[in-house]
Order: sequence, then C-alpha cells, then structure tokens
Amino acid sequence: MIRKQDLPQKTCPVCGRPFTWRRKWKYCWDSVRYCSERCRRQRRTKPAAVS
Repeated sequence: MIRKQDLPQKTCPVCGRPFTWRRKWKYCWDSVRYCSERCRRQRRTKPAAVS
C-alpha cells in the first residue's frame, strides 16, 4: 500500500502550498502546475497598481 507521504509533490506557484500527486493526474503529472482550479484561474489576474 502506498502512503500519501511517499507520493511525489510539487509547489503551487500561485499560493505557494505543496500538493501531492493524484490518480487523475496519472498521465499528465509533468504538465500539472497548479494545486487547484482556483489557483489556475488566479494566475491570469494581475494585482492592481498601487498609486
């Protein structure tokens, strides 16, 4: 049995949190960059310019 701590991990560039491999990412783990759909959507938003 594989324990969660033995699975590969990456760090999300948006929120900075680590996330682990999931079964649905079995064939595309190399292209996964974000931990969630929310972080993926936030990548496009740019912070408002502070005057």
